[in-house]
Amino acid sequence: MRHLLLLLLPALVSGATSERDGQTQYAIGQNAVPVYEGWTRNPDGSATMTFGYMNRNYEEELDIPVGADNRFEPGEADRGQPTHFYVRRQMFVFDVIVPKDWGSKELVWSLTAHGRTDKAYATLKPDYELSDVVVRENRLQDMGQGGGEPNTRPTIRIDGTSRRSTAASAPISLTVSVADDGFPTPRPSRRPSGAPPRAPKPNPVTQAVVKPNPEVGLTVTWVHYRGPGTVTFNPASPSIRAGNATTTAAFSQPGTYVLRAYADDSVLTASTDVTVVVTP
Repeated sequence: MRHLLLLLLPALVSGATSERDGQTQYAIGQNAVPVYEGWTRNPDGSATMTFGYMNRNYEEELDIPVGADNRFEPGEADRGQPTHFYVRRQMFVFDVIVPKDWGSKELVWSLTAHGRTDKAYATLKPDYELSDVVVRENRLQDMGQGGGEPNTRPTIRIDGTSRRSTAASAPISLTVSVADDGFPTPRPSRRPSGAPPRAPKPNPVTQAVVKPNPEVGLTVTWVHYRGPGTVTFNPASPSIRAGNATTTAAFSQPGTYVLRAYADDSVLTASTDVTVVVTP
């Protein structure tokens, strides 16, 4: 069984720094590293390749438009990858489907930021085939979620049209409908009753924007996936009531944005996108 590499990479270019646990941390000035997570088989014979990334910065979020600095090859440069990169390790961010005759070819994702280029090389080698067990072990690590339960991927859809417009001064309301099979079963908290929460240790799970919550089960998280400026969600992880979750999104400047909502059962995720054209 293959276990994914959880990247905790050293910083390699200059930027504001601090010391923690004997390691140098860089707030800004670092690049983003594309990561190939692995692949899964599809019923029609095609395969789904899954990618994530590691933004080496602890504070600087990066915007890298699709083009020379953010591209796939061979074929189309745009394969649905993000252009907005949150800090640190973000796992299982997006998928690329390749045809059943893909064979032994490589699909290469290149990212360039702060003068450094890194690439992820995706293949259908057996060692890279994903399973729910591998995903669980990487997303949950020591969070206490057991295996062995049946589990299907949650579902999520945007209510209304997937393309909208608003003014930069006018936040937009967004509602998604979500459903799940109830597995994995939410686990009770390990924290003694009344005890304050402990500060989490930095790792790819605690640093993730789409963060599994085995004590709750199904959650929804909105992310800024593409577009300029800053997007502020209120809240980023809205409560689910009667199968619906509503948030508002505010934009710092005009432009065309892609916002993505993830439904997360604490192991498997599903996503839906909405494009928002923001006018002055």
